[in-house]
Amino acid sequence: MLHKLSICGIRPLGLLYINSFGSFFKSYYNIMSRFPLAFIFIFLVCSPPLGLGADNKPPPNPNVKVSHRAFFVFGDSLVDNGNNNYLATSARADSPPYGIDYPTHRPTGRFSNGLNLPDAIGELIGVDPVLPFLDPALTGQKLLNGANFASAGIGILNDTGVQFVNIIRMPNQLDDFGTYKLRLADLIGTEKAKKLVNDALFLITCGGNDFVNNYFLIPNSIRSIQYKLPDYVPFIISEYEKHLTRLYNLGARKVLVTGTGPLGCVPASLARHSKQGECAADLQQAAALFNPQLVKMVSSLNKKIGTNIFTTVETNLVNLNFINNPKAFGFKTSQEACCGQGPYNGIGLCTPFSNICKDRNAYVFWDAYHPSERANRLIAQEIFHGKKYMNPVNLSTLMVMDSNIV
Repeated sequence: MLHKLSICGIRPLGLLYINSFGSFFKSYYNIMSRFPLAFIFIFLVCSPPLGLGADNKPPPNPNVKVSHRAFFVFGDSLVDNGNNNYLATSARADSPPYGIDYPTHRPTGRFSNGLNLPDAIGELIGVDPVLPFLDPALTGQKLLNGANFASAGIGILNDTGVQFVNIIRMPNQLDDFGTYKLRLADLIGTEKAKKLVNDALFLITCGGNDFVNNYFLIPNSIRSIQYKLPDYVPFIISEYEKHLTRLYNLGARKVLVTGTGPLGCVPASLARHSKQGECAADLQQAAALFNPQLVKMVSSLNKKIGTNIFTTVETNLVNLNFINNPKAFGFKTSQEACCGQGPYNGIGLCTPFSNICKDRNAYVFWDAYHPSERANRLIAQEIFHGKKYMNPVNLSTLMVMDSNIV
């Protein structure tokens, strides 16, 4: 039996586990006998002031004004903007040259040279940049902007990304959103909080890791033994529907759901599987199976609900346009990553010791898996203005639709 310790309710960088109650009390006695003052200090710091316990919260402030639309983000490394910086995991982008083109020119936790997809979408709809949920600065007025709950390495399935250990899997991201809603209600009251959530824009991006970091992670992976690929895809689609349904039940009314990218064409796949620059056939087959089934599932879910809550973005096809004809979009290459090492700069993540290109705008991919800022901006433009890859409507249309389902 495992027992997790925490101090003052703070989620630690690493997880401390003690194997039994006996060893817990033995450890407690040994520490107390050596450091009694430390425990007195912890007690004083962690205990609420007299008269301000859980049943004596300050009332919501009626003067707090909600002046613009909030934005909420869920998913994996394509949309993580720094949550994993607060976790003990290898799935982090917290060292240079990540962030080299961000306004601060410093790494932020985004897997990008600058802005990622949520940032680019946020600019188009006029929302302030949202903070990672784990950022201690996410308090007070900043709660009104929304929050980013995404965590690099996660997938639709809980067993995806196990090699990254301490990541925030999708059920936990939704749990965190529930916690956020309680904090928001404490700030502005229950009814205002409900309206803010109902009026907000949501973005959810996941699925690629269920292939790259699960099914195809190693030869004869557990999932590949359990399922043939044509059977695995409907399984994860059905699990994705459960996440989307829960998100709806938590109050989401305007939700962008992106598909996977062209998994077999990213520099990491080329480095491992390609002989002459061709895309990896098995990963491309996975994307070709997954994305149409995602569109079909979302359409069916909208019909069950009775209105178009969810909008799908066929990002696989958007990205394939860049890959098949990069020069038409002003790119120099769609095969080689700007930053990395090995063939196509596709081995490992970007590090201070990696090769790095001079003109980041000329590359579709920043690192082995993730688009450059410029590619993210073009994808966001397609989401906002485009029609071909948006179902049922594009974002500009979605933003003027009323939240008439509560």
